[in-house]
Amino acid sequence: MGKQPHLLVEEGDVESIAIVPGDPGRVDRIAAQCADVETVSENREYKLVNATYEGVPLTICSTGIGGPSAAIALEELANVGVETVLRCGTCGALQSDIEIGDMIVANGAAKEEGTSKRYESAVYPAVPDYGALSALVDAAEANDEAVHVGPIVSDDAFYNESEDFVADWEAANLLAIEMEAATLFALARRKGLRAGAICTVDGNLVEGTQKGADSDDELPAKAKNNVERAITLTLEAVASL
Repeated sequence: MGKQPHLLVEEGDVESIAIVPGDPGRVDRIAAQCADVETVSENREYKLVNATYEGVPLTICSTGIGGPSAAIALEELANVGVETVLRCGTCGALQSDIEIGDMIVANGAAKEEGTSKRYESAVYPAVPDYGALSALVDAAEANDEAVHVGPIVSDDAFYNESEDFVADWEAANLLAIEMEAATLFALARRKGLRAGAICTVDGNLVEGTQKGADSDDELPAKAKNNVERAITLTLEAVASL
């Protein structure tokens, strides 16, 4: 397989396990907890580095915002040898008892995005690999970190999440909303890859808070701190896979 047109990598450039945050800036934050860091490529919303954590080689690659760019990243990573992807991201809570800074491990994602539906029927499940899910939960338990484990929803329209949508998702006991997991889960299943996702809560839609609402930055301080902790848990999961 030749060089991929968006990630600008080819076989031999990546490791078999990849952490896939949305934000290119988070690639650097993940790499800061690693050793042997090497930047491989940077293009558009995609930044890709290789590193090691506790002696385990891994790739860190940003996916940008939303399903379309996440699908491009997953397709191209799969083309060049990645076999496992772990999303380390942020989300908005959909239950009143989930606080900013809490962490959620998704055991499924509702397909309110459009990308996965270009690959398959909306009735097909978007679920993580059990081994990847277990590794994230086990890492949290090993580090005495409390996480919420349950279904989330992936949606395309960040600014069109109306009160009716939020009320329906809350009533369905979906824990949180983000924009990439359903696409990653569905495509990984179709390609025979392992996928999992852990996200830090940066706002609560039921309570009427949104990320950045009480901060000069995109994320409030508590969410920023827990992003670092979520990164650690993700890296610990990588070390166990």
